[in-house]
Amino acid sequence: MAKAISASELGIELQHGDDASLFKWFIASFLMGKRIQAPIAAQAYKVIVEEQGRDTARKLQHCTSRELVAMLGRAHYVRYDETTAQRLLDLSAKLNAEYAGRITRMRSASDSPEAFEKRLAEFEGVGPKTIEIFMRDAAKVLF
Repeated sequence: MAKAISASELGIELQHGDDASLFKWFIASFLMGKRIQAPIAAQAYKVIVEEQGRDTARKLQHCTSRELVAMLGRAHYVRYDETTAQRLLDLSAKLNAEYAGRITRMRSASDSPEAFEKRLAEFEGVGPKTIEIFMRDAAKVLF
């Protein structure tokens, strides 16, 4: 089994109340939660968030699907690229519409870790694996 990649290995320093780092880790977790090699998912994260500066839900939502597919392609994240691109756009749109683009707002609306995980699962393409990856590092700053 491949070694899990942590937030800190991606240069994401998670801190209590820090929406920027939580959003970055959510995107990285989303990409790594798919059936794709973790190093490729990590590279896709770096291309989208670090190189292209799509580091907030608002900035990500203002990408086109074609732009995201191209970014994923640069990282060799070509399996499910069209679906992944659309789901990233849907994820950012939902986060913006329901939680003002902020993971901490989703946390405030949840009275327990289980309730928070249920909210995460409401995002298209976020399943048990993505939630497990995200919560592994984020739980300590969220709860």
